[in-house]
Amino acid sequence: MKTIRGKLIVYFFVFVILFYMTAISIFVSSNQLTTSYNDSFQRFLLLNSISKQSEELYTLTAAYVTEPKQKNAKAYYQTRKLLIDDKEALGTTFTTIGQVELQNYVNLIETFINETELTVGFVIRNDIEQYTYHLKETRNASSYIQESTLELINLELTDYQSFYQDMQLRNQSFLWFIIFLFITSMMLAIFFAYWFSSGITRPLKKLSSAAKEVSRGELAGEPVHIKSKDELKLLADTFNQMRSNIHGLVEEIKDKSELDRLVKEMELKHLQNQINPHFLFNTLNTLSKMAYLEEAKTTSNLIESVATLLRHSLGDIGGKVALRDEVEVVKDYFLIQKTRFSERIQFKLETDNSCLEILVPRLTLQPLVENAFIHGIEEREEGGVIVLRIYQTEAAVVVEVTDDGAGMEDGQIEQLLSLTNDSGEHVGHSTGLGLSNVIRRLQLFYQEKHVVEIDSAVDQGTTIRLILPKE
Repeated sequence: MKTIRGKLIVYFFVFVILFYMTAISIFVSSNQLTTSYNDSFQRFLLLNSISKQSEELYTLTAAYVTEPKQKNAKAYYQTRKLLIDDKEALGTTFTTIGQVELQNYVNLIETFINETELTVGFVIRNDIEQYTYHLKETRNASSYIQESTLELINLELTDYQSFYQDMQLRNQSFLWFIIFLFITSMMLAIFFAYWFSSGITRPLKKLSSAAKEVSRGELAGEPVHIKSKDELKLLADTFNQMRSNIHGLVEEIKDKSELDRLVKEMELKHLQNQINPHFLFNTLNTLSKMAYLEEAKTTSNLIESVATLLRHSLGDIGGKVALRDEVEVVKDYFLIQKTRFSERIQFKLETDNSCLEILVPRLTLQPLVENAFIHGIEEREEGGVIVLRIYQTEAAVVVEVTDDGAGMEDGQIEQLLSLTNDSGEHVGHSTGLGLSNVIRRLQLFYQEKHVVEIDSAVDQGTTIRLILPKE
């Protein structure tokens, strides 16, 4: 499948290669012009240097004739060497001048150098007649060199003029070429940009139109068809599948909502046939007051505990209360069970009052205490002890519910902590809430996985430990 990124990379490299080829051609042509100009300039410099060196060599020769000293001889030989080097460079530098003219010019320089050497030699021999004659020849040769140099410069200037005209034509051609390249590049860039963007915007317009139909609730519209083989086709196919799935889910939800409506009507009729729990709560309050007026204080206290327990359980199950309120409910539950089982059951409270203001989910402690009573103590003839202990650590408030009852096996503990025992778990008599329900609500309330620890062994009792974060 072709990708949009792949297309962009191909287009980018095509443009880069075209521009690099153009830049290289311009560079090569410019480099040729620069080389030609540099060669011509070097020839001018060389001719000028030969003219100067020959004039200076004649002057030094004449100075040596006048004063044959060591310093004049040294200066003569240094200048002579420079002139010889320039003469050697003529053969590699001049390619535009005819070989005859060039050879005559070289011979003239060699004659001049030879005449200077003869003049110096006869000065050393102190032959006045000979060095006078050769000095004169040296002067004549120097004059011929100056004239020949000027002629060669004129020839070079003539060639340079044609070269300059050619360079002007090339510059003009370069100007038109750059204008043509700019216009062509702009047209190609606009064409490819329009072509590439159209390949993206057309499918996006189709998808946008289809998305607007979905937002209006038109889920049964025509599928979006895209011919390209890039990510947009995948996006269109995915959108079509999503719209089809949403349409199916909406129809399923409609059917399910109708079924839920029928079920709720049945539940409502069923609830209408039950006793209103608030009526039961008000009745218990009335009985408590009557028992108190008849001086049956134990009965009155018992009815008040039952009413408190009922009132607490009727509250919002998703709400939160202070830990102090949960402890008060547990005390009322203790009173009810104490009345039922007398001396068989013992309850102990060990609480740190500074920890009781922390907020917890409603119906957290009472189901744990009831669980300890039902599964640990109730079936034992000798009874048992249940201890509620509340203390704090640096980061959390810890609540422990301990019984000395039947205990649990490791497999049961694992099932409870992994919340996989919901189907087989016994629930409380008073609230209908089991231990798994309490654990899961605590995890959701604190957004923590580790909120409960269970220590237990068969016939050695159970300790359920709640770890309630302070923050």
